[in-house]
Amino acid sequence: MADEQQFIEDGLQRTSIDEFFADELGRAGYGGMEVAKTPMGTQIVLKAEKPGMVIGKGGKNIRKITDTLETEFDLEDPQVDVQEVEEPDLNAQIVADRLANALERGWYFRKAGHTTIDRIMDAGALGAEIVLSGKVTGARSRVEKFNRGYIKHNGEPAEEIVDSAVGTAVMKLGTIGVQVRIIPPGADLPDDFQIHEDVEISDHVKEADDVEELLAGSPEDGEEGEEPTTGPPPEAEEAAAPEEEVIEEAEEAAEPDAEEDEEADVTEEIEELDEAVEAELDEETEAEAEELMEEMEDADEAEDDEADAEAEADDEESTEGDDE
Repeated sequence: MADEQQFIEDGLQRTSIDEFFADELGRAGYGGMEVAKTPMGTQIVLKAEKPGMVIGKGGKNIRKITDTLETEFDLEDPQVDVQEVEEPDLNAQIVADRLANALERGWYFRKAGHTTIDRIMDAGALGAEIVLSGKVTGARSRVEKFNRGYIKHNGEPAEEIVDSAVGTAVMKLGTIGVQVRIIPPGADLPDDFQIHEDVEISDHVKEADDVEELLAGSPEDGEEGEEPTTGPPPEAEEAAAPEEEVIEEAEEAAEPDAEEDEEADVTEEIEELDEAVEAELDEETEAEAEELMEEMEDADEAEDDEADAEAEADDEESTEGDDE
């Protein structure tokens, strides 16, 4: 059998066993299982709220479960270990089954959701989410969510840290899916950080010598395992080094002169442009000033003429009055 087909077969078998335990141990508070194949057989760890009901009187129920696993699911020498769940409100499977039973007994979905998620957070969970999907109140199905705290949906933390489970509530209008996600207390999340007060920085800062050694990253001369380097011998490198240094020094000496010449040319061009702009501005301002002076003189002459005309008119009126 190919590896892909084997993975599929193992997944189907695991799902079938999980469904069998959920139906058989629902009243005992089934909280999930872990399956591990060992050389001695198949090790199955059951988590239950009431281990006594799983084992039964004199181990009757556990023997029945073992026989069923061996005959119906073809497990070789199954060994079942029952463990008690310390905090049922932090087990996603138990919480989902409880919420589904509450909905089947007639609890209003909003009251049941808020009550359940409050109990989860009171138990110390870092975050929780409950999703109800189906015909919760009427003929049209919809999705209702209840969130508290901090929850992860994607990536490795969502698969490794978050405890998730699914339950089903059978109602008159149809089934309601119950999905529960819980982050247990004390979970080590990748984006957590801590602030330490009264800490000396010198204790956490490396010295300069250590930093230089880290940056160098090359073994010292004479260490074992050092591979021989290829290239010209050291004597040839020492002989060629002075010539290279002389050339570099000449280039460095020539570069500042060229830069100074370029800067001088640029400054001269800028000064010439400034002078030309100032000359144009001076000419324009002088022409405008002359025009303004001429306009002002014309206006003054016109006002004087008007004043003279008015004075003559007044004199004529006064002389006519005297003659009469």
